[in-house]
Amino acid sequence: MRILFAASENAWGGFLGLIRSELPEYHFEASGGFQVKTLEGFDVLIPTMCQVTGDLLKTGNRLKLIQQCGSGLEGVDIKSAQQQSIWVANVPTDISGNADSVAELGIYMMIGLSRNIQGMERSMQNRKMGEPQGKALGGKTVGLVGLGGIGKALIRRLKAFDVRLIGIKRSNPQAAKESLGLDWVGGPEDLSHLIQQSDFLILCLPCTPESIRIINQTTISFMKPSAFLINLSRGGLVDRDALEQALSVNKIAGAGLDVFWEEPPDPDDAIFRYNVLATPHIAASTDVAMKGIAKAVAENIRRVARNQKPLYARTDPGASTAFDGKDR
Repeated sequence: MRILFAASENAWGGFLGLIRSELPEYHFEASGGFQVKTLEGFDVLIPTMCQVTGDLLKTGNRLKLIQQCGSGLEGVDIKSAQQQSIWVANVPTDISGNADSVAELGIYMMIGLSRNIQGMERSMQNRKMGEPQGKALGGKTVGLVGLGGIGKALIRRLKAFDVRLIGIKRSNPQAAKESLGLDWVGGPEDLSHLIQQSDFLILCLPCTPESIRIINQTTISFMKPSAFLINLSRGGLVDRDALEQALSVNKIAGAGLDVFWEEPPDPDDAIFRYNVLATPHIAASTDVAMKGIAKAVAENIRRVARNQKPLYARTDPGASTAFDGKDR
């Protein structure tokens, strides 16, 4: 089995080395970046952040599996893969430690923004003690857009901070409210109501045709001037220009971003001049999560090598296929 890792050799803290140690009998190659020119001769593609188009898939003369090392498959043309009898699978956030690690970074961003970490840096540089004054989390309202693995991991942790928790769930919001112990849960049609109430608006939902740029000029207009936006999911959920405009006129208090409209983002992007706490797409990059993901990826590679169906295979409802499974 020849396996192509669409990233640099040491990306995400040496994740490729973890998979190699799980599967020493197989041959791995790193592409050196997030672009791949050909899939010829490879049995498995680990796409990371590579765009896997129908044209690229046509170069795969023996490709059996596209196995994401995480949950995000928005860059993969799943329908084309299925038409070519190529399995597509991911690693759900709640089985590997991924969701827990992302939730921890989300809380770091909440604390960093509410305690004004940029103001702390300025005070240290100017030898000022006792300032800036921050905001406590207790009593604040946290609005979670998406109640999958990451949303649930945030809920478990945030209850200890004595915050009010509300959410948006695509289906059965009342059942989610009761099972998760939230103060309020609405459907997608209730997004503006959630935004108006939230002191922290946290995005933890997949990026789909329905959710792309869900945070835009209109939805941002519902935010409180004192509220913070935190994106832990995918950059495509946020309209970059609308966010910059809001920050520039203090329409919102700040933003925490682990994902961006383009990756890597331009470090000189004007948006970073404002109150933005940014991290380089590393929310899930912890020792625990990487080990858990590597084991799940390795298991699916073994299954395909044995001509077995991989776990967590994706389904495209519009395609005629026997594939089934789930992504989150």
